[in-house]
Amino acid sequence: MNWSAIIQHIEAAIGQPFKLLKAEPVSGGDINAAYRLQAEERSFFVKLNRPERLAMFEAEAAGLKALSQTQTLRVPQFIVCGQSADHAFLVLEYIALTRLNSRSEKLLGQQLAQLHRQQQDYFGWYRDNTIGSTVQFNGRYQDWLSFWSEQRLGHQLKLAAAHGYGGRLQTQGAKLCASLAPLFSGYSPQPALVHGDLWGGNAAADEQGNPVIYDPACYFGDRETDLAMTELFGGFSPVFYQAYQEAYPLEPGYERRKTLYNLYHSLNHLNLFGGGYLHQAEAMIDRCLNYA
Repeated sequence: MNWSAIIQHIEAAIGQPFKLLKAEPVSGGDINAAYRLQAEERSFFVKLNRPERLAMFEAEAAGLKALSQTQTLRVPQFIVCGQSADHAFLVLEYIALTRLNSRSEKLLGQQLAQLHRQQQDYFGWYRDNTIGSTVQFNGRYQDWLSFWSEQRLGHQLKLAAAHGYGGRLQTQGAKLCASLAPLFSGYSPQPALVHGDLWGGNAAADEQGNPVIYDPACYFGDRETDLAMTELFGGFSPVFYQAYQEAYPLEPGYERRKTLYNLYHSLNHLNLFGGGYLHQAEAMIDRCLNYA
């Protein structure tokens, strides 16, 4: 791997020389290759993908900046992104991460509640981004149910159809998209800034034990979407949920709506990783229709 082009971008961004001593692969994601670039006194975290994936990294950088500006949760500082001859790249502050413990999970719950109080007067965002490597559309809507039906579930169902997943998934999925209202009886979501992809693999603690979140897919949406995803793959303890509830209690009906919100991610996994997620997605649709 020739790092010279990326190092030139780093040096221009930080305004000083960066003499690379070691480049180490970092494990973690399925979508990108990742490395730690280490100099004598400073390290950077670098993601690499194909050159045509630059927009994905630009959108991630925009999400990190938006989260950072709230001064609620720590996120890796953005350094630079761009293209070399062989790669698109994203360079971030390197943070030595450790597992969340009870103290950091409590802080994460409290600080996530503070993040969710950062609100806007519309649902969506100022730009599209990605969820995994799937384009995530963020058109501006005043109506949350229309946003979720069209920009989230509808989009994923169209992708699933293009991948050959038709039949019951599509008929029941269309039925659900047309009948979301009963799940929101007595509840009017407010457009909160959400991380958008908050599963256990996208949160950790720094060396001081403070929570760090990363790999965002930000937009303004129902705060329950973040809470729901924390439950999809596990990874968060009761301490986290108790701290969040004390800071910003959830509304009645969340237990039903979280299935609707996690359906989006199940459909995305179906589109990204294949038919192993089909049964899960169909079962979640059935559950939501039964709730409705």
